[in-house]
Amino acid sequence: MRILHTMLRVGNLSRSIEFYTNVLGMTLLRQKEYPDGEFTLAFIGYGDESSHTVIELTYNWGRDQYELGNAFGHIALEVDDVYSATEQIRKLGGKILRDAGPMNAGLTIIAFIEDPDGYQIELIGKK
Repeated sequence: MRILHTMLRVGNLSRSIEFYTNVLGMTLLRQKEYPDGEFTLAFIGYGDESSHTVIELTYNWGRDQYELGNAFGHIALEVDDVYSATEQIRKLGGKILRDAGPMNAGLTIIAFIEDPDGYQIELIGKK
């Protein structure tokens, strides 16, 4: 078994694809509309779905926002250098929630950013 994808509901599919591809450097792997269900799915990631876990962005037609609730935590991405990744994301207009630095009660370097729909993404330095 392996994890295939994580699904996020988004209020503006184009805006979300723009963020994940241009700000975080992912690739749009596939996208399909489902007129009978009135939704569109877009799969994005850092590699082919056959060997990488990806993110499924789900856009329900006519719905432009969601309440995130308090059960979901965050997505984590490993990066070579959290400091430079955070600065690059800032330059591209990304929202930084927590600047790069050591985690609370630890030495691992982390940062937190937010996608256009308010989902938190943790950047973790390579060990």
